Amino acid sequence: MRLLLRLLANAAALAVATALLSGISLSGDTTGQKVLTLLVVALIFGVLNAVVKPLFAFFTAPLVLLTLGLFLLVINACIMLLTSWVSDKLDLGWHVDGFWTALFGALIVSVVSFVLNAFLPDKDKDRDRRRG
Repeated sequence: MRLLLRLLANAAALAVATALLSGISLSGDTTGQKVLTLLVVALIFGVLNAVVKPLFAFFTAPLVLLTLGLFLLVINACIMLLTSWVSDKLDLGWHVDGFWTALFGALIVSVVSFVLNAFLPDKDKDRDRRRG
């Protein structure tokens, strides 16, 4: 259930970035197709965040430390671009035009995801409540 809620939160965050930035495009004939596309893109984005992002962060750790964490924004932009590339390969109809759009999109997705995830139930708190 929690993973489904996170998927929906990511899809909503990607939808906000798509709506706010002209450099991120979403194609589809109907609203249902657009929603389905955003859900699949959110799934791809989540998998890349779980698998690729830690590798990027590990190999660029000195740069992340040197920039006091600001390089993580570049990594997030790269994940957005990679998501766009995979989406293009799968012919999903979601595309990011260039690095700067990806950087601003990653910022928007991060902020929206943070806000939405603040309202999701915390698994650790639920476990503690059952114990105590």
